[in-house]
Amino acid sequence: MSRKMRGNVWLGAAGLVVNSEGQWLVVRKNYGGLKGLWSIPAGFVDGDETADCAAIREVKEETGVVCQLEGMIGFRTGVLNGEVSDNMAIFLLTPTTKGQILIPELREISEVAWKSPFDLKEDKDVSVMIHEIAEKVIESGFDEIENINPGDQFGYTSYKLFFKK
Repeated sequence: MSRKMRGNVWLGAAGLVVNSEGQWLVVRKNYGGLKGLWSIPAGFVDGDETADCAAIREVKEETGVVCQLEGMIGFRTGVLNGEVSDNMAIFLLTPTTKGQILIPELREISEVAWKSPFDLKEDKDVSVMIHEIAEKVIESGFDEIENINPGDQFGYTSYKLFFKK
């Protein structure tokens, strides 16, 4: 769906998938402001689905991993260029079975991997969101994260990230 067709209020959904070893499922995007960076699987919510179902769908489409919902853990909201409200519900997901084969959706994703939050926190090629979440989880669990700049490439004029502790 094009930017124009989405209108001025966007709703995305993301899945922070954590396996039994505590590793996170991450993807490298082929496009946009996250191109070449590790990020969590995410995409827009379709008109015929709930945000949690969209997160599960996006994870499967981008990585091949089938997941189940554990709960909502965060919400990101921002304004792009002073004109588009860009919002994302973030859900904690777990894989339904061990050892699922990782299959990147090659039009959007160049690579899929399981990585520890400790490795992600130290990696320079991660999204601001992953870095902030990893740092917070390592330090004290989920909580509100303030004063974040996700990068000038997005054009946010306002940006907030909330995570459940």
